[in-house]
Amino acid sequence: MLAAGCASPGGPPKNTDAGQAWSGRLSLRVDSEPVQTFSALFELRGAPQTGELVLTSPIGNTLAQLHWSPGEALLRNGSETRRFDSVDALIEAATGAVIPVGALFGWLAGRDDRVPGWRPDLSQIGAGRLQATRESPQPRADLRIVFERA
Repeated sequence: MLAAGCASPGGPPKNTDAGQAWSGRLSLRVDSEPVQTFSALFELRGAPQTGELVLTSPIGNTLAQLHWSPGEALLRNGSETRRFDSVDALIEAATGAVIPVGALFGWLAGRDDRVPGWRPDLSQIGAGRLQATRESPQPRADLRIVFERA
């Protein structure tokens, strides 16, 4: 698993066609055996159909660049590029759990987009905080994001 803390990321990712953009830090805890944790600074741009997520370390090193568009999902980690069949498989490879990207864009925008098994807490969206819990399928996962619109 990749691990990181809190600091300013190295530079903005390449721009995508869509106008939504957020940056901040995220953490994910999966209650598996053993427990898995992941945290990083992030920049998210685009839309559920076409977008980019850049994950960086506390000192600004790029941990991974995720790019997706219809029919293509790429994970760039250093000099290695891996292709995936879907954005869900791409996110799982990068973070250790499937995170519903389509709903994530909605949640960050303050919409209570429903995803089976996930329970978002949007009560702190105005303060730039999001928490979402995956209760099924098991194992339970807890996603926490502190963000601002980029």
